[in-house]
Amino acid sequence: MSTNRFWSQARRLVFVGLAVTGVGTGGLGCGGGDEQEAPEVIRPVRYQEVRSGGSERLRSFTGVSRAGLESRLSFKVPGTVREIDVAVGDAVTAGQLLARLDPGDLRLQKEEADASLRRQEAQERNALADYDRIRGLYENGHASLGELDRARAGYESSAAAVRSAEKALELATSQLGYARLSAPVDGSISAVQVEENENVQAGQTVVVLTSGKEPEVEVAVPELLISRIQEGAPVQVRFDALAGSTFGAVVTEVGVTPRGATTTFPVTVRLDSAPEAIRPGMAAEVTFSFETKDERDRIVVPTVAVAEDRAGRFVYVIDGLQGDVGTAHRRTVEIGTLDSDGLEVLSGLSDGDLLVTAGVHKIQDGQKVRVPGAAGVGGATTGMGGGHTGSEDATGTSR
Repeated sequence: MSTNRFWSQARRLVFVGLAVTGVGTGGLGCGGGDEQEAPEVIRPVRYQEVRSGGSERLRSFTGVSRAGLESRLSFKVPGTVREIDVAVGDAVTAGQLLARLDPGDLRLQKEEADASLRRQEAQERNALADYDRIRGLYENGHASLGELDRARAGYESSAAAVRSAEKALELATSQLGYARLSAPVDGSISAVQVEENENVQAGQTVVVLTSGKEPEVEVAVPELLISRIQEGAPVQVRFDALAGSTFGAVVTEVGVTPRGATTTFPVTVRLDSAPEAIRPGMAAEVTFSFETKDERDRIVVPTVAVAEDRAGRFVYVIDGLQGDVGTAHRRTVEIGTLDSDGLEVLSGLSDGDLLVTAGVHKIQDGQKVRVPGAAGVGGATTGMGGGHTGSEDATGTSR
């Protein structure tokens, strides 16, 4: 054997020995000691106790509040605005002056009507004197019947002209009074729509006066529901500016024709009583209660509690609760309609079930879950709006 071949085989034997030693050492190292099982993950979830409600269904619509009485005040005659005595937000009393037109032209018309009346009165006196004279001559046989008739007709015509001139003077006097715009009732100024020295037409809105203690809210209701709303029906009203407060109201007006080109009808509700904080123009939400055709109790759950996969729609219900730890079991459900309250469940749930409402997509059938605050469950949660939860992130998923 040559020297080069000897050293080549020697290096190969050393390499194989090191490899065998490494494998053996690694195998001994990996096999040392007993293998430890990973601890079971108990995921916290949000839940609520299922409660069936009545057969009524709630629907909410948004609208805008307005005063119980809103008057758009205007002048009855055209002219130039000389003076505006109020501003937006001012409280006014009945009879208070709000604005005034330049009365110059109207005063001249009154003076002309007065002068015309004086002329007609003078002509009437002359006609009466002629009639009396002709009648005396007729009685003495010195005037014909035709002359008497003409004298009487002249007098009656003059008397009619006087009455007409009196009406013209009365009208001119009224129009001069129309140059002053006064408040018809106590209230507040919600808008001033003209400026001083501006020419306005008769009937053009100058100021908007709001009054009435009970504010109103007008909403648009779809045609499918308008036939189920009746005057006098009770409703609930909430305002965005008054979070947490709900006010009772009644339906006062139900529209009979749609608004514009839409298929919605206007419905007006009036609040029973309301604080001064409610002002015209505030955004409001009006909730109506509609009875369903069937009289069965309904189970409504949050939409996030229902998931769907290839096998269909399902929820997770917590069973075997011990302390605050239970087991989540998958349950197939049949759903109904979706409304503002949530998703109706037709089958698959019963009263008292503990329904997982958050974290549905992060748990599996049979998995242990933790429900913080679950001690004493069985009436601890009521309604569809309640529920217990651990700390939650911004997305509503329990952490």
